[in-house]
Amino acid sequence: MSPASLFGYDVSPVALVAYGTVIGVLIDLDHFLIARLKTGRWDAVRFCLQNPRAAITDQHRIFDRGDVGVLSRLLSHLLIVGLVVPVLALESVALAVVTAGVLYVHVLTDVAWDARRVEQQVDDAGDETELVRALR
Repeated sequence: MSPASLFGYDVSPVALVAYGTVIGVLIDLDHFLIARLKTGRWDAVRFCLQNPRAAITDQHRIFDRGDVGVLSRLLSHLLIVGLVVPVLALESVALAVVTAGVLYVHVLTDVAWDARRVEQQVDDAGDETELVRALR
């Protein structure tokens, strides 16, 4: 594969690492839109603007239970990947591959994290209805 380039300019490896880090984090901004669609309020955005440190150090305080939801979040991530990667490939296949790789790992770790949490909740409760509650 040829080196990554964008609009005719080569992208350095350092810039690629920075880019991968940024997109790996920014894909989670969809959580705020999902919460807005589900609750009708921008409370999570307001909270982060008032408590910017919490966005990094205390993320569990940003959203209330059910504001985002496991399946809504994963579906949104997959929708973003499915739109961004092909559009980016029109300009740079190498950059699209990097993007797809970073976002694939992001979604994979989200699924692994969620699977672990759901299993723990079901084990703790000993009741399959907990699985349904966890997926909301």
